Amino acid sequence: MADREPFVHPYIPNSVPEVKRRMLDEIGAEDIEDLFEQIPERLRFKGKMGIPGPLRSECELKRHVESILLKNKTCRAYLSFLGAGCWQHYVPAVCDEINRRAEFLTAYGGEPYEDHGRFQALFEYESMMAELVDMDVVNVPTYDGAQAAATSIRMASRITGRKEALLPRTMSPERLAVIKNYCRPDIAIRLLDYDPATGELDLGDLRRKASGETAAVFFENPSYLGFVETRGDEISRVAHDSGALSVVYVDPISLGVLAPPPEYGADIVCGDIQPLGMHMNYGGGHGGFIATRDEVRFVKEYPSRLFGIATNAEGEWVFGDVAYERTSFAVREKGKEFVGTHAALWGITAGVYLALLGPRGIAELGRTIMQRTQYAMKRIAAIRGVKLQFAAPSFKEFVVNFDGTGRTVEQVNRSLFERKIFGGRDLSRDFPELGQSALYCVTEVHTKADIDALVSALNAAVQ
Repeated sequence: MADREPFVHPYIPNSVPEVKRRMLDEIGAEDIEDLFEQIPERLRFKGKMGIPGPLRSECELKRHVESILLKNKTCRAYLSFLGAGCWQHYVPAVCDEINRRAEFLTAYGGEPYEDHGRFQALFEYESMMAELVDMDVVNVPTYDGAQAAATSIRMASRITGRKEALLPRTMSPERLAVIKNYCRPDIAIRLLDYDPATGELDLGDLRRKASGETAAVFFENPSYLGFVETRGDEISRVAHDSGALSVVYVDPISLGVLAPPPEYGADIVCGDIQPLGMHMNYGGGHGGFIATRDEVRFVKEYPSRLFGIATNAEGEWVFGDVAYERTSFAVREKGKEFVGTHAALWGITAGVYLALLGPRGIAELGRTIMQRTQYAMKRIAAIRGVKLQFAAPSFKEFVVNFDGTGRTVEQVNRSLFERKIFGGRDLSRDFPELGQSALYCVTEVHTKADIDALVSALNAAVQ
């Protein structure tokens, strides 16, 4: 059988054989293999890849991709109690409507001729976010909360001139990995012990380790493991007594019920804005915020863009960059840190969310989450052999221990999955001292019936 004509793929540029030939002639190459001659022969794949035949129409392609997507088990079909850094909150339709508008969705890093609306939108976001966290200055969002945390620690190091940061052992392993990578090799990361009964920071260990080398004492509130640090003022006092800064990583949606970090001594506040109007998107979208007081020593150490409002020569109010010269956009080699793509679209989205809810809505939302979390904790703790790991107050997330049931978290989660429920995140690998424990998450999307369904499924799973 004669060879078929080579397939010219409609979605791959320059796949027409004549076009390929002209391109090769232009650069003086005999064939495409000449382009890879610098790669050793032993590293080149000589076989034939098991790639299926081409899809020759848009209709076929769409059907194929949809068949793949249908294999996903999503939170639309399953009941989810997963959190651990990316949470299922309700996203009002207006958030998606605004962030899909062309002037926002396609705006990258342009100049004032196209950015008047975007500058104002981000200024409004920063203003509302500053009010929420009770600080004066908030940046355009960084890539995610982990980067915001790492940058906050680097800011503290530059401000204090010190090269050490103290962090809790209970923090997110992923966030800790980013911080270590971002701060190496010139900032040492030391971990602090925690009270096994409450999960809260061991103040004795903090006092022993805080020294004249410490640039920042960093802690999460609420913690990655869900509990609330009730002694934030004491942690900040120890930090300040040693000449360090207090850096607090906070879930912004908790601030409807919890005191903002500056009330217990925080100098830098950071976190992730994913709870403020962003879908989970298979682990995205995220945006990290950093907030400080309006003091030169803080403002000058922000690597990211800040938007402010001022009057121009004609007396008109305008929006634009504040202290632009400190960024790597201005003079790259003199920037405080390199700043690449910001998550500005998510900042605009969070601004829409905050404007929609307002102070009263944020407070009502916080109370709702707190109440439903407490209800879930009470019901789960009543299951035979199951206990709550920590005695401290919790917001949105809490640790459930299954040691008394004789079942592993993996077994429990497999049983829940059969009932179309995503169980809590397995902590047994990252925190082996907690035994067979899992991190469960409850938000405003979970009804009483949802929580009761989880309890019923857990009862069946541990029998």
